[in-house]
Amino acid sequence: MTPPSLLWGLTLGLGCVLVASWIVARRGTLEQRIAPQLREHHPDGQRGGSPGRSFIERLLAPAMRDSVRLVARWGSPAKDLEGRLRRAGSRLSVDQFRAEQVIWAAGGLVAGLLLSGVMASTRGSSPFVLLVLTLVITAVGYVARDYVLTQDIARRETSMVAELPTIAELLALSVGAGEGALGALERVVATTSGELTRELSSMLAQVRAGSPLGEELRALSRRTGASGVRRFTEAVATAIERGTPLAAVMRAQAQDARAAGRRELMEQGGKKEIAMMVPVVFLILPITVVFAVFPGLVAIDLGA
Repeated sequence: MTPPSLLWGLTLGLGCVLVASWIVARRGTLEQRIAPQLREHHPDGQRGGSPGRSFIERLLAPAMRDSVRLVARWGSPAKDLEGRLRRAGSRLSVDQFRAEQVIWAAGGLVAGLLLSGVMASTRGSSPFVLLVLTLVITAVGYVARDYVLTQDIARRETSMVAELPTIAELLALSVGAGEGALGALERVVATTSGELTRELSSMLAQVRAGSPLGEELRALSRRTGASGVRRFTEAVATAIERGTPLAAVMRAQAQDARAAGRRELMEQGGKKEIAMMVPVVFLILPITVVFAVFPGLVAIDLGA
């Protein structure tokens, strides 16, 4: 069997699977058939507040549900994934994120099939090699979505750590001026912006709903992965529960945050310095040696 025939066979099989999934999806259960009659009627013809789906969406819905179940079975646990989404500040649910993983993997599959088709028609590559290449690109598409989430978490927590010293100083000034802990937090949230401010605003919403401030601060400490923010929230929660003077605690935390920021900058500077050795050693130094040695070699050739 030639590689183009194999690709056409895979495409035909995928089409048959999609058609079979669509046929199975049309067989609604009793609950699905009577649900539209029990929902509120809308003048635009849609029922139950759920937007009407196109033919392509209804066709791909069963395959998408099965794919999401497969990803949920072999992927990370739902609780861990939910915590990572919260740390990234994403509004996606666990199922929505896994659906995006499926879409990214499907994009990788399409890219792999196209690349395999080009390689099969131009170079006559082995079908096994093309199959492995397609699977690898599909896996890369699946893993890439998780990698993007990890980068979003790192970027957000870095921003929170950078905002922490300023917010801690403002809180210390507010408390030192006579504000209580809750009033100082509300004042700072109203006058600042950023990722940490959004987290504090969400925490204050829970406090206004009746939750104790100390418990919400500890919950914020558990939600975030930034060590500086965890230390700050734990220290403030402990000071509130034990009656320790908040102004001194917040000033000390602000100093610790600024010291940690300086240490991180020094570490980043050291890493950048080592990284700059690569172009110096492998690009600039060889060119310098060539410019130094070449005139001498030319002189030797002329003298000979």
